[in-house]
Order: sequence, then structure tokens, then C-alpha cells
Amino acid sequence: MATVVRLTRMGRKKSPFYRIVVTDSRKRRDSGWIESIGYYNPMVEPEIIKFDADRLNYWKSVGAKLSDRVARITK
Repeated sequence: MATVVRLTRMGRKKSPFYRIVVTDSRKRRDSGWIESIGYYNPMVEPEIIKFDADRLNYWKSVGAKLSDRVARITK
């Protein structure tokens, strides 16, 4: 199974809120996920980014790929 760490959209229309999740790469953006490791809220100033660095490092160590956006916000 090819796993990927990416964002899944939550929140209301025109007020996005994202969860950082680990999922199978073949699933759609908002379908089921394996584990939620954090969240990202771009609508407030400053943007809120919270994630579990230990779990992110674990998933990277077992071969999960990061999406472009997740790689950028978790630096």
C-alpha cells in the first residue's frame, strides 16, 4: 500500500480548515484516512499549524510520501 501524508478539507464553505492525515494514495482527498496527525488553519492571522512531529517522522521512516503542501507547512 502506498501511503501519503496530505491535507483533507474540513470546515464550512469559504472557510476552509484542514487536517493533516495519513492515507492510502489511491483514495480521494476527503475519503477515509489511516491516522490524523495534526491540523492547519489558513484563515486566521497568523496561520495555525499544529502536528505531531514524532508521528510525522515515523510515517516518513516507513515510506510515506509528503504532499507538496504538507512538506511546505511542516518545515
